[in-house]
Amino acid sequence: MRSRDGNHSFSFSICTLILLTSLTLHAKEYFISYRYVVKDATLYNETLYVSSAMQKCQGTPQEAIILETSRKNTTLKEAIMENIDQFLTHIDKLALDVKHTEKTQNLQNSSTTILTLKTTCFKVDFNDNFVKIAPLK
Repeated sequence: MRSRDGNHSFSFSICTLILLTSLTLHAKEYFISYRYVVKDATLYNETLYVSSAMQKCQGTPQEAIILETSRKNTTLKEAIMENIDQFLTHIDKLALDVKHTEKTQNLQNSSTTILTLKTTCFKVDFNDNFVKIAPLK
């Protein structure tokens, strides 16, 4: 609402502040870790661990990612696996560790690549058809 002089009213500011703080209060915190192993250009192992934080995580939320879900009541792990490429692209900026080794033995080449996200706390907000995930740093 605007007053006669063109400024927003004080009550509109208070309502906006209450709405924004209530959105962040309902967010839950989860620990997420990920490991992806490729041996000789073949996927060997992919593991995603998601667990609820027992205590409040310390840190400030960083840039959030929004993952769309196909079902209404989906778990965080299912939402991430549905959008794994988008999730990995986003966390690549965060702290994704890549180790690559190559060996040659008896004229046979062998390579192994391991992609790892160390256990990191994320603030997660579930909505009807999407999940908002923000890493804490």
